Amino acid sequence: MSLVSRLRPLFDRVLVMKAEKVTTTKGGIVLPEKAAGKVLEGTVVAIGPGARSKDGDFIPPTLKVGDKVLLPEYGGTKVELEEKEYHLFREHDLLAKLE
Repeated sequence: MSLVSRLRPLFDRVLVMKAEKVTTTKGGIVLPEKAAGKVLEGTVVAIGPGARSKDGDFIPPTLKVGDKVLLPEYGGTKVELEEKEYHLFREHDLLAKLE
């Protein structure tokens, strides 16, 4: 069992793997790193049980593992597991769920 599959974020935090940068065009032209732009999409890898309300009850998360999400340009915490890079966000910091 891998470390990523055993990792469970706390509360309303979401572990996301960002999509790969596109470095070549459909025609095969290699793009420089600055021209490729930032990657603002990712896939949910793990999610916590949800936030707590003022009464102490859990508010269930609206996302699930495998969902594609739109990420903010800045923010999140970089986490390196098994030589791969992931980012940890609070659920309310994510911008949208892509369908």
